[in-house]
Amino acid sequence: MAAWDLADMFSTQRRAAVLQGGSVMTFGDGSRKSSAVALLGKGLTPGKLRGLGRIANPNGTLTMLALDQNNSVISMGGEVLKRSGEDREPSYEEVVEIKLDLMRNLAPAASGVLIDPYYGAWSAIASGAIPPEKGLLVRLERTKYEISARGAPLAKIEPGWSVEKAKLMGADGVKFLIQFEPTEPHSAEANFAIAERVYEECKKHDLLLLLETVAFPFDGEKRSDASFLDRKAATVIESARLMSRYCDVYKAEFPGWLDRDEDAQLEDNLLALDAVCERPWVLLSAGVEYATFFEQVQMATRAGASGVLGGRAFWKEYFQQPDAASRTKFAATTARGRLAEVDAHVQAEASPWFARYGLTREDLGSIRAIEGWHLRYPNNGA
Repeated sequence: MAAWDLADMFSTQRRAAVLQGGSVMTFGDGSRKSSAVALLGKGLTPGKLRGLGRIANPNGTLTMLALDQNNSVISMGGEVLKRSGEDREPSYEEVVEIKLDLMRNLAPAASGVLIDPYYGAWSAIASGAIPPEKGLLVRLERTKYEISARGAPLAKIEPGWSVEKAKLMGADGVKFLIQFEPTEPHSAEANFAIAERVYEECKKHDLLLLLETVAFPFDGEKRSDASFLDRKAATVIESARLMSRYCDVYKAEFPGWLDRDEDAQLEDNLLALDAVCERPWVLLSAGVEYATFFEQVQMATRAGASGVLGGRAFWKEYFQQPDAASRTKFAATTARGRLAEVDAHVQAEASPWFARYGLTREDLGSIRAIEGWHLRYPNNGA
C-alpha cells in the first residue's frame, strides 16, 4: 500500500474516531459531543441562544426590569409637576432623565432591562445607565392603540421602529405586547396575525422575541366588572396555549386574583398556565403593589416560571417622593432592594430557561456546530 494511501486511511479513521467521541482527538476533554441540530430543532439559532444567555442570570433564570412604559411614566411625572405648581406633562428630555435615573439605580440588580426605543434605548446605552454586562431588550409595539368597535385594542408596531433596527443597534431581543382576548374574535385574529409576523421577522434577523399577552375588558365592560374578573384566569391560560409558541420567552399575567381566589385555585391556574406554555415564561407585575407581586412571584416559580419581567411594582412610588434627591434615593434603596429580593428568590427557586427546552447546562456545553455551518446561516430563504 502506497504511503499516501496509508495516510489517507489514517486520516479517515481519525475523523471517524473524532466524530464518535473517541480518544484519538488531541484537544478537548474527550467527551462525546452533540450536534447543533439538537438546538436548531428547538428554534435555538445562534442569535436567539446568545440573546437568552445575555438576558439571563448565570444559572439560566430571568430577573428582568421593565422601564419601557411611556404613558404611565408621563402620567405619574405629570402628577409630580402638578404638585410643584406646573400643570403640564413632562417634556421629552424630562422623561428621558426619569428613565435613566431609574435604570442607573436598578439595572445592576437585574439580569436584563427592557426599555422603549422612543425615549430610552439610545440614551441608556450612550450614558452607561444600562451596564454593558446586562441584557438589553427594546420594546417593539406602539403604546397608543387603535380601538375596535367593540372596545378591543389592536396592536401596532412603533412608527419608525422595527425588528431590523433593534438588531442593528445591538439589542439582545425585542418585546412585543398584544392585548389578547380569545373570546373576541375580530381583535384576536388581527393581533394573532401581527404577532405571528413579528415572530417570523425575528426569525429572519435571528433576534430573541419576548411576547406579552394581556387580557382586557370589551363591549363596555370595566376592569372591576365581575364578567372581566371571572374570565381573567381562563383568558391568561388560553392565550398562553395559543400564543406561546410564537416567541422565545413568554411574558404572562398572573392567572387570578390574590384577594378574590383561593390559594388552591390559584395554584391550579398556575400549573395549567405552565402546562400549556411552549416556551420559558416569566411573570409581569401589572403595576400591583410590591408585596402582592412578590407573593405572586413565589407562587409562579413553584409552578414552573423562569422568572420575572417587572416594572412599576418595583419603582412606582418614585413619583411620590418630594424632590429629585429623594426620588434618586428611593430608586437606589427601596426600589433596588425590592428587585434584589425578587432576584434572590428567582435565582434560588425559578426554573432555568433551558429546562423548558428539555436541556441542561451539560447538554448545552456539549453542542458543536459542524464545519461550514456559516455557509447555511441564517437559512431564512434570503
